[in-house]
Amino acid sequence: MWPYRCHMPNRLAAATSPYLRQHADNPVDWFEWGDEAFAEARDRDVPVILSVGYATCHWCHVMAHESFEDDETAAFMNANFVNVKVDREERPDVDAIYMDAVTAMTGRGGWPMTVFLTPDAEPIYAGTYFPKTAMGHHPSFMDVMGGVLNAWRTNRAGAEDQAERITRAIADHRPTASDLPDIGQIERAVAIVANTFDRVNGGFGTAPKFPQAPTLELLMRTAALRPGTDAAATSLDMLTRMLTAMARGGIYDHLFGGFARYSVDAQWLIPHFEKMLYDNALLARVYLRTWQLTDEPMFRSVAVEVLDYLDGAMADSVGAIHSAEDADSEGVEGKFAVWSWDELGAVLGDDRDLAAAIYGATPDGNFEGSNNLHRFHDLGSVAASFGITLEELADHRASIDRRLRAIRSMRISPARDDKIVAEWNGLAMRAFAEAGAVLGERRYTDRARAIAEFLTTTGSPDGRLVRSWRDRPGHPGFASDHAGVAIGLYTLYAVTGETVWFEHAERLVTVLREDFAVDSGDESGGFHSTAASSELFTRPIDTQDNPTPSTNALALEALLIHAAYTGDPAARAEATETMRTIAGTAVQHPSFGGYGLAVWLTHLVGIDEVAIVGSDLEPMEEIVWRRFHPNVVVAVSDGSPSSVPLLADRPATDQALAYVCRDLVCD
Repeated sequence: MWPYRCHMPNRLAAATSPYLRQHADNPVDWFEWGDEAFAEARDRDVPVILSVGYATCHWCHVMAHESFEDDETAAFMNANFVNVKVDREERPDVDAIYMDAVTAMTGRGGWPMTVFLTPDAEPIYAGTYFPKTAMGHHPSFMDVMGGVLNAWRTNRAGAEDQAERITRAIADHRPTASDLPDIGQIERAVAIVANTFDRVNGGFGTAPKFPQAPTLELLMRTAALRPGTDAAATSLDMLTRMLTAMARGGIYDHLFGGFARYSVDAQWLIPHFEKMLYDNALLARVYLRTWQLTDEPMFRSVAVEVLDYLDGAMADSVGAIHSAEDADSEGVEGKFAVWSWDELGAVLGDDRDLAAAIYGATPDGNFEGSNNLHRFHDLGSVAASFGITLEELADHRASIDRRLRAIRSMRISPARDDKIVAEWNGLAMRAFAEAGAVLGERRYTDRARAIAEFLTTTGSPDGRLVRSWRDRPGHPGFASDHAGVAIGLYTLYAVTGETVWFEHAERLVTVLREDFAVDSGDESGGFHSTAASSELFTRPIDTQDNPTPSTNALALEALLIHAAYTGDPAARAEATETMRTIAGTAVQHPSFGGYGLAVWLTHLVGIDEVAIVGSDLEPMEEIVWRRFHPNVVVAVSDGSPSSVPLLADRPATDQALAYVCRDLVCD
């Protein structure tokens, strides 16, 4: 990634995380998170430097190059601290707890995250990226380390007192239960979202702009479940504007498919080039289902291209999907994706002008002298300006794309974070399974099944789901992993009728309820992110969506699907308490709680439990999947015995029958 001197590998050479292995040749004497590191700090009576990041994080690479690969900086770190490196994607619990410390101390967060801890793991001082040399108001990393070390040596009592107070504040922070939102409040939440919507460029707020897939889920379900209302019209307008803008913008890879993490500008033109599995899994589903709402062919095309990108470039031979693709290639951000004007001429010859009109390229470029492709120009206008038909333009564009893809394929590819994260693969499983049913594409169903087979076998050693896997199992699964994978498995069951996936989902929901539920005596319900066996000083209760739905929003959906299939009244009660825990944030700040509101709206409208039995079931199944019905849960059987309670006492005949039920009481 970056040029640096060769050193003997440190402890991170044996890590499962690609991010940690990126630092295996640092001169820093890194530890992984665990008892060994903190015992070392106690024995030496020194503070701990906790550095948290992830494999495709550009500024993590920058700090590594400037500081962690620098012999002088590393020598100072090794002499005066115990140094701990954490992959936030493997240990979201560690990341969440200490990110609370960062935001409490600085008012902002981000990665790389740098936290100075006592040997008892209490935060003394925190920040994000620290440059090698001071920049404006940003002190250098050496200055920061010197300041912390001076406080540790000359004012130990003050440093420890501050660390204890911050630790206590983090541990004591708990969401409080709120009143359950009704449909009117959820529709008002849509209006709050609309107040931040950029009607010119699409998206929420100003630069930088993120896809915010959980918020899109709220808009999509409101449009589907509240037809004829102002909220539905407003939701569909925002949804289609934003999806159109992103699909035409430079945040989308027009040659290889897939969305980048975010746009650095308000127009979606220049991305931060890394691609994450979670973004693309969530967005593929949103584009697919919005196509069903609107019949806009571009949305279908984008869904297919994103799924094909994941199914091809990002798939592991074990069947599941890798985590991310880096922003950098050969140490340069975006180098793999962008084009100079001369390159376009060399590759395309006389077609360069047409390609430039399609993809917005210019001699000066739009990204550091090169061109990041976008499609803001209307193709009808492009065809007219060149005196050709749209059909002829499509043929020319296909030829241009083939040649550009061929050249990009010969470039040095960005690094891949090839670990497999359970939660994100659960999201991908759902997207692939739904696409298989909606589009009638067996290859997508097969990919969903391959993900499921991996997660329920290799990804669940000794029958227990793990958070991540790369060569060997990682940390035990968190609540979000159990809920996210369960949702994916329920969806795969609904699509295939293969009962094994339902049974696996039920086991995961059981573990979720037994190991992660907040004690019934607490003020709030819902679920801890970590199990009771966690070694950390607190068990976070995650109620805020970020790029992915919050832990409690996923748990809410898993519980309600489970209840729809089984009629379990206790699960419905737990779902209600979970929603009370989410509600306070979600109603007031729906951009941070949209997914939970979307799921709760589905519950309030009423879930239709559809049991399809008999022979020749495909025509009946096609009716279910033909349009977007977020409030439909489907079970399928040819009449053979089934462990699914929704199918109990649903006799099959020589023709297909569909029983439409509420609370297992069927018409």
